[in-house]
Amino acid sequence: MKRIILALALIASLQTAFAQQQVKSVSAAQKAVEKAVAASQDVKKGAKFDTWVKLGKAYIDAYNAPSGNGWIGASRADLALLMADDKPLSAEYVEVGGQQMLKESYATRDYYYNAGDVLQLIVITKPIYEDALEKGAEAYGKAQELDVKGKKTKDIREGLRIIEGKFVDEAYNAYTFGNLAKASYYFEKAAEVSQMEPYAVVDTSAIYNTGLTAWMLGENERAKKFLEQSVSIGYYGEDGDAYAKLADIADKEGNQELRQSYLEEAFMKFPQSQSILVGLINFYLTSGGNTDRLFELIGAAKANEPENASLYYVEGNIYLQLNDEENAIKAYRQCAEINPEYEFGYIGEGQYWYNKAVDLQDAAAAEMDYKKYDLIMADFEKALKACVEPFEKAYEITKDDNIKVAVCEYLKNACYRFSYDDETYKEKYDKYDAIVKAARQ
Repeated sequence: MKRIILALALIASLQTAFAQQQVKSVSAAQKAVEKAVAASQDVKKGAKFDTWVKLGKAYIDAYNAPSGNGWIGASRADLALLMADDKPLSAEYVEVGGQQMLKESYATRDYYYNAGDVLQLIVITKPIYEDALEKGAEAYGKAQELDVKGKKTKDIREGLRIIEGKFVDEAYNAYTFGNLAKASYYFEKAAEVSQMEPYAVVDTSAIYNTGLTAWMLGENERAKKFLEQSVSIGYYGEDGDAYAKLADIADKEGNQELRQSYLEEAFMKFPQSQSILVGLINFYLTSGGNTDRLFELIGAAKANEPENASLYYVEGNIYLQLNDEENAIKAYRQCAEINPEYEFGYIGEGQYWYNKAVDLQDAAAAEMDYKKYDLIMADFEKALKACVEPFEKAYEITKDDNIKVAVCEYLKNACYRFSYDDETYKEKYDKYDAIVKAARQ
């Protein structure tokens, strides 16, 4: 779910990221549609493909007209100059998707500007036709049916491409404002239009997002239809998420065999996916199955890629989930043996010791017996010190600045505990604290 929200900023910013275009006035666009509709209903004109191409274009213009002459990516200052005669009726700051934005309302639309005063969202509030895009797609479909010699293939394809993009825009706008049902509808329409001839590009993300939003709405049959279609064309979502959702639906339907099949297939394709791994472990623990099957799967993956250090990291995570701490650490350490430049084995071991220290600290806080308390605190300090070395190795190895900062956060917290009594830890704490502070500026 997070991934679709993260994708929102990028995809929504592309909805009409072109240079400024003059749109028709609302009245002119409406008259053009009425004229084109009349032509399509005429016996002679309605038999010509060009009539339907014009109708499709008229509906696109009618969809665009209420949006005004602003465009995504334009600065508020530029639009104030370019649209001097078209001023907003009101303006207010609102929160959209956790982000504060300036909302300027016009007679037919709202413009949303981000903190940099850049237009980020256009929401049509008074459309000429509620179903302009649907009607436009139908018109182009009719044109394609009549254009047997392909004379207007280019125009029809371009019209369908524009309409599909507009449906995607509407879907992300709806998602931004929390209207899942509307978002799911528009994703589905985008998927349908993308498959229409002669466009026929198949918008895989629209198909997947239709299934994802349907799953979020609890529409399991519809979700299954689109997620299965997504998987069949090789679009699996982030880290095999489509499989995870299909497995969840199978579980709700009581089909444990199908649930297992989805999870195992996903694991073979995405062995590093935590959601798939946890799903598999939960399946075997709750179904009474043999967890040895997990190691059969990881063993098969290692046989195919013996030099893939990440598979040993996954194996460590499996052991950790099954509370086999000794073998978890062993697997994490094997990562470095396979690939000395692979940081996640060190991170896995560091997190194990750090989390163990946190658990021991909590246990000590709840212990009323002083002797037992002292013993627990001794183990706590031992575990906390044990996380420092693997985290430091991860810091040295990784080339990812975000990982460096995350590792330094762990190291800063761990070293602080001993910084008042040990000069070495004091130096380490100062070093990692400075890195974290610099990253936050």
